[in-house]
Amino acid sequence: METVLHQNKTFDTIDYSDQKLSDNEFVNCEFINCNFSKSDFSYVDFLDCTFKNCNLSLASLKSTGLKNIKFIGCKLMGLDFSASNSFLFSMNFQDCLLDYSTFIYKKLKKTSFIECSLKEVDFSNTDLSLAIFKNCDLANATFTEVNLEKTDFRSSRNYAFDPSENKIKRTKVSHVALAGLLEKFDLDIE
Repeated sequence: METVLHQNKTFDTIDYSDQKLSDNEFVNCEFINCNFSKSDFSYVDFLDCTFKNCNLSLASLKSTGLKNIKFIGCKLMGLDFSASNSFLFSMNFQDCLLDYSTFIYKKLKKTSFIECSLKEVDFSNTDLSLAIFKNCDLANATFTEVNLEKTDFRSSRNYAFDPSENKIKRTKVSHVALAGLLEKFDLDIE
């Protein structure tokens, strides 16, 4: 089957839930108020696209191309970004709900997470160098063998990671979060 190219289009208030969208390529498209919950994006490519107020929870991202994508006000719960195509993988998130999602082994260098909920997100083995977490909730997020060099957590909350298991050179944290960084040492911090 031949790939269908969608270029410079706007998709508004469309329900794609539980649908398979394979053999599509979207370039410079905008998705507004669309429901993609439990959709199958396997082998679909998105380039320079914006998703606004969309629900992509539990969508399948097997070999999905996500290149220069903006998610604004989206619900992205339980997504396995680690299954997506790593070639030119890049995205930014603003005011998004990403709880229970997975980014294992992804390169997220310079990625912005602004005003996002990232509860129980797994960042294991990712490159988050120079990433920005601004006013985010990272409760129970997993950071194991992660490059956090020059990552900015200062305005975020509920994050904890083991400094001995991650690259943390010049990582920016608030003094309030120091207890979470020293958690494994079982210290009494007053």
